[in-house]
Parts: sequence; structure tokens; C-alpha cells
Amino acid sequence: MATSINAFEMAQKQFDNVAELLKLDPQVREILRWPLREFSFRIPVRMDDGSLRMFQGFRVQHNDARGPNKGGIRFHPAETLDTVRALATWMTWKCAVADIPLGGGKGGVVVDPSTLSTGEKERLVRGWVDVMWRNIGNRQDVPAPDVGTTAQMMGWMMDEYSKLVGEFTPGVITGKPLGGGGSSGRTEATGFGVIINVREAMKHLKLDGAKCTASIQGFGNVAQYASIGFTEMLKGKVICISYYDREDKVSYTVSKADGIDPRFLMTITDQYGTVDKVKAREAGYVIEDGGAWISKDVDVLIPAALEGQINGETVKQISPRVKILAEGANGPTTPEADEVLKQSDIFVIPDFLCNAGGVTVSYFEGVQNDMNYYWTKEEVLEKLDTKMTIAFAGVLDMSQKSKVYTRDAAYMVAIDRVVKAMQLRGWV
Repeated sequence: MATSINAFEMAQKQFDNVAELLKLDPQVREILRWPLREFSFRIPVRMDDGSLRMFQGFRVQHNDARGPNKGGIRFHPAETLDTVRALATWMTWKCAVADIPLGGGKGGVVVDPSTLSTGEKERLVRGWVDVMWRNIGNRQDVPAPDVGTTAQMMGWMMDEYSKLVGEFTPGVITGKPLGGGGSSGRTEATGFGVIINVREAMKHLKLDGAKCTASIQGFGNVAQYASIGFTEMLKGKVICISYYDREDKVSYTVSKADGIDPRFLMTITDQYGTVDKVKAREAGYVIEDGGAWISKDVDVLIPAALEGQINGETVKQISPRVKILAEGANGPTTPEADEVLKQSDIFVIPDFLCNAGGVTVSYFEGVQNDMNYYWTKEEVLEKLDTKMTIAFAGVLDMSQKSKVYTRDAAYMVAIDRVVKAMQLRGWV
């Protein structure tokens, strides 16, 4: 589902609303409305056919008052500087609301990675590091995978950085492969973190997970493990997922009234989240229009794809039955849709709380890299559960105490922590 929403304008509008509630000093607001540093650059890559192609790359470092910048690198054909700015800004709030000692960063390259060979992808990510290596590092800015990038690509990036600085530096990148400095539990972390938040919201609303159904937008990493978490951790039913078909260049919804089997669907899904329609139909799944996921008669909606998907128009399609909106994606809900949701009975788990599981385990990965000692998956997921549960409780408490919308409450918690760090460092 395409969107014309300017993500950075949306991020600034959300911030401005809460800055008013907090009565923030105008000078502090001006610092936080904009990234501290931005990099826009061109990356030359020798293609397999011998030609030289130039790729547009970005890195934005929003605020590092609480610690080194942290955030993924997206490979997407519609990537823009404003999208990266927005994502970097949200990363600052995400790290703060999860109370991990990191700031917000984000990177990107304008490219459809499915059009590149393995060798071309490797040369492109190494080229990204060749441009940015002086401005990243485990005490400066720590990239990670995001839409269109993988653990293997992070391994190549870490290797390139280590070559350039002349020493093995696994902590410069997180989301690396296991055996190459990666952390157990990282693959599942964002999706499982979404479901930990959903579980806590269900406790608050006195809902029984085993009696609940969910509809999920997307079927990339986050949506896949959110689907698994909902069915296996909460014992509920996911009745549909949606995905973008790269061949047809449109989105589809894959549904099953008695509940999908996410582990089966993963076996017929490529690395970019495209489901094999023929095999899905053979297994009894119904293929619907890409927008069908949002109007399903379910208890929980989980947008876990791209930003701006729940807007002033699509919010009207949400079923009256929906009780929880869990934002697995970054910025899936526009300010216009927020105004509608505020008047509804839907409990919204805002994105930078809901999907903070990924950056939390990325932080754990960096800690393990520093120690040169690695935890088991069970230890990692247990620590993740503890962090997410505490973060959810903090936002819920702020929402109830201040009688504000949950998104505003999450911003209030996060902004307060960042401003305090800035004050302690003498920035303001």
C-alpha cells in the first residue's frame, strides 16, 4: 500500500504535540525537532556486468545525549532523507522509552535489494562502510539491519569496518549472524517484543489471549515472529497476514478463517517477505486484496510493514471489535488517524514502545560483544521480557496518571529521559 505521507513531518508533529503538553523550553524543542548530524552520499559499485553504478546513501544521527546512536540501515527503492530522519528520531524515543543507554540513528540506500546479486549486495554494503566508517563505531553510532538488509550483510559491514580500523570490532554493527558476533534471540526479538506488549495490554484489559484473534500487516521478520508469538505464546489465532508481491508489484492478504500456520507460511516465503501464492492456495489459504487485513473482524490489529498505513481514510475501515492496535512497524499511524483512535475504545501500543524489542536485543548484542561472552537464547529472551514489561508498565502508568493518550504518554516518558540526559551533560 503506497503512501504519500512525509514521515519526518509526522514525527515532528507528534513531538510538537507532546512538547506542548510538557511545556518544553523552546530552545530544547529546537534541538530535539531536528537531527544533530546528517550524511548524504553516493556509493560507487562495480556491477556483475562490469558497469559502474552509483547508489544514493544516507545516515542520520538524531540525538546521542543518552549514548551512541543506534539504528538500522534500510535498502528500499523509495528511501528518502526525510524517511531516514523520521526513523532516526523515533529511534531516539525508542531507546529512551526502553531505558537503554543509546541514542537514535538510521541509515538507508535507495535500492531494491532483490534486483542485486549476492556479490553486488556485498560490494554495496562494504561501499556504505567505506564512506561512513569515520562516523560510526561502537562508541559513536551502531548500525543494524532493517527493511531490505540481512544478518549476512551486517557481517560484511562489520568485516569491512574491522579491516579499515585494523582490529576486530564486532560491536560496530549489531544484528550480525550467530558465530560472527551475533546474539541468540535477535532474529525473534522485535516480533516477540510486540507480543510481550500485546500480552501486557491484554492483562490490563482483562482479555484472554487464547480467545483472541489477530490480523497482521506484513510478513517480513517482525510480522513472522509476531505471528509465531501470538499463536504460540498467547495461544491465540492469527487469521491473516499481508505481504508485498515483488513480481506483481502489489500487496495481497493471505487469510484462513480457522487461523494461519505462520511456520508453514515461512517455508513458502522468500527472504523479502513475498509468499508463494500457488502453494498458499494449495494449502487452503485465501488470497485477498492487500488492504483487506485492516478491516478484519479481530481483537488485535498489528501493522508490521511500512509507515503511514493507518491514515485518515483507512482508520475508518477498522472493525468495532478491535480492542488493541499494536504498532509493529515504525510510524504506521498518521496524526489524522490518531485523532480518530483517541475517540475510540482501542488501546494503542505506540510503535517506539511496541517494536523496541529489536533495539533492546541489539543493545544486548553490543554488551556481549564488549564482554566477549555470549548468553543463551533463553537468557536473552528472558532479559527482553523483563525490559519490555517494565517499559510497558512505565508508559501505562504515565498514561493513567496524566490522563493522556498512550502515544503521548510514551513520548512523555522518552522525552523526559532525553532532556534529563542533555541537562546532565550541560547541553541545555
